[in-house]
Amino acid sequence: MLRKTLIISYAVLFLAFTAPFAFSLVRSLQAKSEPEEALVQTEQTRYIRLKDGDNVTDMDMHSYLVGVVAAEMPALFPAEALKAQAVAARTYAMYCTGLSRHENADICSYSGCCQAWMSDEALKERWGADYGKYRAMVSAAVTASAGEYLSYQGQPVLAAFHSSSAGATENSSQIWNPTPYLISVPSPETAENLPQLISQVRVAALDLRDAILSEYPQADLSGAPESWLGRTRESASGRVDSLDIGGVSVAGTRLRQLFSLRSTDFQLSYDGTDFVFTVAGYGHGVGMSQYGAKLMAEAGAGYESILSHYYPGTSLLHFS
Repeated sequence: MLRKTLIISYAVLFLAFTAPFAFSLVRSLQAKSEPEEALVQTEQTRYIRLKDGDNVTDMDMHSYLVGVVAAEMPALFPAEALKAQAVAARTYAMYCTGLSRHENADICSYSGCCQAWMSDEALKERWGADYGKYRAMVSAAVTASAGEYLSYQGQPVLAAFHSSSAGATENSSQIWNPTPYLISVPSPETAENLPQLISQVRVAALDLRDAILSEYPQADLSGAPESWLGRTRESASGRVDSLDIGGVSVAGTRLRQLFSLRSTDFQLSYDGTDFVFTVAGYGHGVGMSQYGAKLMAEAGAGYESILSHYYPGTSLLHFS
């Protein structure tokens, strides 16, 4: 009987001492999860006005971001890359909302103006039988990063992104205004780890001549085609800043537009018949490289590290 009484007494004492700690642990776990749940709910009640073609629709931020991430990045990319894309897309949406770029909308679905977006109907057509699986993967990335955005000096940043870079991203000053967090940084893509990194565009000599003269009539292209090319000037990232053709300096960005090049990271040569653009990477090269994010995630980097690498000097914050 005495032994039973002692066991009960010890048990009571144990509970008396451990219960407060157990209660504190439970409250701590609750405190950690409650803000996350609140942020997810906030995204579902925070609306953005989207212009898609001629239609303008109010939709919650979560649904909008699922459509953006699905349109901008392959769903089979690693989860950490998808999270980085979700944060970049959320930040870009917040940045555009403050610009009043569109009269009746916060943002549009055209990637040439704002960022791409696809409806559920369009995604069902794209993904077919895999729609449910792929949408769940994208939605999970948006949920996991709910409410997170990149800030510089207290404001959402211009979270530019592009498909791929060959070794380094581009300084924003080469294309837009100088921006302290959009500077050239190393990017891991190579022809070995990204087979589609290199592309070629062949242009007949007469077609190149006509295209250049239509824009720069002062160019002298009267001689043999092999004499048309002159000095190439490169940006700090190794892309073409400008190239002399027929004695006229032509910007790399303009050559990209004229000949539908995937990027300004190219070399131009003449093979006796055609001019050949050998191009590395895809996109303007500024900000986060999506394939770079994929490779970093596959190497073990978390989305926070990916974002801090491609947007140096920014802070990852939560909106309230």
